[in-house]
Amino acid sequence: MELLQMVVNSVRYINVSSVMDILVVSYILYKGYMLMKETRAEQLLKGIILLIFLIPISSFFNLTMLNWILTKTLTIGVLSIVIIFQPEIRSGLEHLGRTTFIDKHIMQDEKAMKKLIYEIVNAVENLSKSKTGALIVIEQVTGLEDIIKTGTKLDAVVSSALLENIFVVNTPLHDGATIIRNDRIVSAGCFLPLTHNNSLNRKLGTRHRAAIGMSENSDALVIIVSEETGTISLAVHGRITREYTKERLKNLLIRIMKNRLEKRNGFREKVNKWKQKFQKTKS
Repeated sequence: MELLQMVVNSVRYINVSSVMDILVVSYILYKGYMLMKETRAEQLLKGIILLIFLIPISSFFNLTMLNWILTKTLTIGVLSIVIIFQPEIRSGLEHLGRTTFIDKHIMQDEKAMKKLIYEIVNAVENLSKSKTGALIVIEQVTGLEDIIKTGTKLDAVVSSALLENIFVVNTPLHDGATIIRNDRIVSAGCFLPLTHNNSLNRKLGTRHRAAIGMSENSDALVIIVSEETGTISLAVHGRITREYTKERLKNLLIRIMKNRLEKRNGFREKVNKWKQKFQKTKS
């Protein structure tokens, strides 16, 4: 009865703010878990939760030494968590930063976007047929200036002929990644961060691991052409999918980039409506 009375009293004081508070906290916890899902951080998080549960249990059974060790471990664990979870924390902050306010790297013209994709997939198809290895990074919202600086700056209009020439074997820029921003090739021969995911297929080489690493650290679209088999792959958000045809790759790139363009335009329309309402209210 006492427990029931406590529940009734708690419900009585729930208001709109309380519900909003619970929903926001639940959403943050959910997004945080999704960011860590299937990463090394997920296992570490399970260990920390177990540690938190063991502290009151050790206290209840008067296990003084164990309780002291667990308490001290948890005390210094805050700093350890920041160090251990550094890649996930960085990824989470970058994810929060990818808002529609920062859209300078998203192409604003759908026609130009389709032309860009057409040039890229043409080059990729030809590179695949000749089994020429390639690594093409299409910048999205996350800026890649630190990656661009590792290569040779070009600042050239994207064309299938130029992309194919960049990856010709034994040329200075072939053994690295080419970065595309809007409709221009900004840099070539760039070094990408390798993924630390140990569960990947061991048959995947350095080029594929670099592509996955790049997609883990940004929202870039990374296209890979295998030097051994000519297989076309795409890495997005830390996941790689393979065996693409020209049409399948083209359709997927258009869908992803068009969706982001529509979201940006939709957000801008909402902002304009809010501005108009505010101006009317002010006048």
